[in-house]
Amino acid sequence: MEELLMLRQFIEEQKYDQALELVGELEAMSKEDKLNKIYSYAVILLLHLIKQAAEERITRSWEFSIYNSTKEIKRTNKRRKSGGYYANEDELQEILNDAFDTAIKKAAIEAFEGQYTEKELLLKIKPEEIKEQALLLIA
Repeated sequence: MEELLMLRQFIEEQKYDQALELVGELEAMSKEDKLNKIYSYAVILLLHLIKQAAEERITRSWEFSIYNSTKEIKRTNKRRKSGGYYANEDELQEILNDAFDTAIKKAAIEAFEGQYTEKELLLKIKPEEIKEQALLLIA
């Protein structure tokens, strides 16, 4: 809210360069917020794809979680008024790579009732295939 008041002041004082700089900062903050939200859903998506691959089964709950995470990532990534997307395919891949570490830690707790460590669980799956599957679902 403070930024909007500053923007108004800059415009009223005809300080357009400062106003445009502030608009750029607001755009960056908005994009960062969207990317953080996408990251959170990417962790959930990867978690359930990892459990599915490791346990070689799927539950209705996991199916729904995969569906919901995919839907929310697509919804969050879409620029409604201007069209386009906040994150392109390369940025989505980067988010998935970053989120994978958190997802595998959580999956080690949940999959097989926590019997395997992260390293042991990694031996049961193909991480790159899971990330590629996730990217196909959201891109």
